[in-house]
Amino acid sequence: MPVEAIAQVLRGLDPVENPNLLVGSRHFDDAGVYKLDASTALVQTLDFFPPLVDDPYTFGRIAAANSLSDVYAMGGKPLTAMNIVGFPDKELPLEILSQILRGGSERVSASGAVLVGGHSVRDAEIKYGLSVTGIVHPDKILANEGAQVGDKLVLTKPIGSGVLTSAAKANKISENDLAEAIDVMIDLNRGASDAATEFSASAATDITGFGLIGHAHEMAAASDVTLIIEAASVPLLAQTLALAKQGFLTRAYAATLSYLNDRLDIGQVDETLVQVLADAQTSGGLLIAVAPDHADRLVAKLKENQTRSAVIIGTIENKSQHTVALK
Repeated sequence: MPVEAIAQVLRGLDPVENPNLLVGSRHFDDAGVYKLDASTALVQTLDFFPPLVDDPYTFGRIAAANSLSDVYAMGGKPLTAMNIVGFPDKELPLEILSQILRGGSERVSASGAVLVGGHSVRDAEIKYGLSVTGIVHPDKILANEGAQVGDKLVLTKPIGSGVLTSAAKANKISENDLAEAIDVMIDLNRGASDAATEFSASAATDITGFGLIGHAHEMAAASDVTLIIEAASVPLLAQTLALAKQGFLTRAYAATLSYLNDRLDIGQVDETLVQVLADAQTSGGLLIAVAPDHADRLVAKLKENQTRSAVIIGTIENKSQHTVALK
């Protein structure tokens, strides 16, 4: 759902007030955090969506990695997961669902969490994801609030999954060309989260449905700062720009750019690159704000942890009329 629509719905709800609710929906964080005691807080999230790829096992792995990512984005450790399934059992063989669940189970096991059950409904189309519960120390939460002026911005996965999966649906790229995007989407953000926590990141978020620009805006708005992104420094999956120029983008990029409007300064950046940076990602990397004297060491640790990318893509400045500015 477009961020503008979500914001409109949330404005109509009464705010939740509870001293143990450390992170709620106020700043569109990746997950909720509820304090249990002085050393433990629960991290809770839920995410599901229709297939992005044809192979059901691969789709299950991607959807599970995407759901688990929200816990990692908060600096948490996943503990348990529950399947969420919509499936047209009258039209499709149950073997497809079996393969989806097998793929999801593989990623849950890889994260160290335990799959404890789930819920399914008959639906007109396939949908799959997870509800994930994790834990985090209350003093080590990575929220999108807290980014400081002078911080460096580090990105841990390349951008472009929305473009490549859109092109694949139109049969405009081969399975081999899509393979890199699949590998990136399947990757867990565990190593990125561990590194961000080790080097006391000021703020973090994972890059998903609102694109790099949309989630950067959320961090900027929550932290009352402006994020400066060096567009040419942002790592892209192979063929992303060429395919985007042919129109293979998700619908989300236009909604994000419309929502931000004059809160985004695109500078002299190429229009297609702007669209790519606003385009929806699935199981994207973490965008991490970290003190400048920790940035190089964070990048080194991310590489040691074998994250897909470990690139400084910008910095944080005092709040201006723009929440995000591209250079």
